[in-house]
Amino acid sequence: MKIATRRTLLAALALGTALALPTGADAQRKFTFGYDQPKTTAYGIAGDIFDAKLKELSGGKLSIDQFPGAQLGQEPVMLQKLRTGDIDFIITSTANASTVAPQSGVFSLHYIFRDSNHLTKVLADPVVVAAFRDMVADQVKGAHVMALMTMGFRNIYSKKDIKNLDDIKGMKIRVQATKTEDTHFPAYGTQTVHMPFGEVYTSLQTGVVNAAENGVNVYLANKHYEVAPILSMTEHEANNNCIWVSDKTWNSLSDQEKQWVQAAADEVSKREPALALKLEADSGERLKKLGVKIVEGVDKSGFEKAAKPIQDSLAKELGPHAVKILELVRNVK
Repeated sequence: MKIATRRTLLAALALGTALALPTGADAQRKFTFGYDQPKTTAYGIAGDIFDAKLKELSGGKLSIDQFPGAQLGQEPVMLQKLRTGDIDFIITSTANASTVAPQSGVFSLHYIFRDSNHLTKVLADPVVVAAFRDMVADQVKGAHVMALMTMGFRNIYSKKDIKNLDDIKGMKIRVQATKTEDTHFPAYGTQTVHMPFGEVYTSLQTGVVNAAENGVNVYLANKHYEVAPILSMTEHEANNNCIWVSDKTWNSLSDQEKQWVQAAADEVSKREPALALKLEADSGERLKKLGVKIVEGVDKSGFEKAAKPIQDSLAKELGPHAVKILELVRNVK
């Protein structure tokens, strides 16, 4: 009798579980979505926009789990995991994208974006986006870029004011490990140093480097102001980024699901830049309240003069896709 009762109970539990589980069209699928900055940065804004649009279009069938703060690795590591299908979606800087697609370094060329308005228009330009995606498709296997976004402009921070080109000469500066950075910064008279982003704080603190460069909100969110309390608004480079999807994930989607996912990525391109630029401005105000010195009105003429001849020569060296994208960027009005 006890055995029969136990079997009946187990059968009832199994049936209840089966009835509770979503099946077929009602099944829900969550994707991994990784990035190496805190969620309070523009990366988090992008993740939230993507998730909301994906849920809306799919009726809640598709959504993402965000893994900020390098939980899944720094960007170069995540790119490798993405290509093997171990992560579904990631955000990387276009500079770090150059570790697998060297010609994406074109977006790291200094002073090719005239101002924030020009930058926003470039990233929303379908011809530019298509050219960037074609470039990545030609160079990368296992993953592809879905959309472009930005975190605003990169600026230099250290323990001293940078008011013009002469002020930076002789400094050791941490830069992203790209040919673009390794060509531009020496032209300004600096020594470049490569290291993972997570090591920048300690390196500034100990004097391994004298300066670093990044967006205003990244500087705030990672508390780099504690060890480099002067932010000079050089705006030398756009802090551009791209949303990637693993080919393994993409190929597992139905045609309808692919449309939803791509539309969610397109929504990021439409909405994120304005929100990111506002976040940069708000972050600047917060930094001032924290006692950080922000050097406005940097004389960029010396930087621009040194950068100009490098733009075309580096684009040619990077390849035909880079030359095409540079021209498209310049032609956006």
